[in-house]
Amino acid sequence: MIAYLSGPIENAVNDGADWRIEMTKWLKENLNHKVFDPVKETKGILKNISKNSFRSMKLNNPEDYRLLMREIIELDLNAVINKTDYLIVNWNENVLMGGGTHGEVTIAYYFSKPIYIVNTIPLNRMSSWIFGCADKIFEDFNDLKKFLLQVDKNKTK
Repeated sequence: MIAYLSGPIENAVNDGADWRIEMTKWLKENLNHKVFDPVKETKGILKNISKNSFRSMKLNNPEDYRLLMREIIELDLNAVINKTDYLIVNWNENVLMGGGTHGEVTIAYYFSKPIYIVNTIPLNRMSSWIFGCADKIFEDFNDLKKFLLQVDKNKTK
């Protein structure tokens, strides 16, 4: 099984890498699942561009920025559709300023991929669209982990 680790990058501390690193390790050690980590995977596209240069391109060189973003979007959506089995989504305040997570969740829903959301904002501030796409919503990552262990246990029976 391969999980897509969806959540804010652009507006997140450390590009949202920290929770992805922890979740990747946990999934491998406890379920022997692999992951698609968009933070790591997009580094190939941005290998010759510093993080600061990339972010400033949006204002200083918008056309090149748009083209790079299209490469990233293609990479991410292709992974959701063709390379992963389910999504783990970190839904927090930072996601509200972006669009990628919303798109990934919608595409995963369209292609009938299970979507597990860890929501840390008040439910009344969570997008109804995203709420409708979710297969299950958790208050924290520990609850998600317990659920995934139970699902795995039921599959091995």
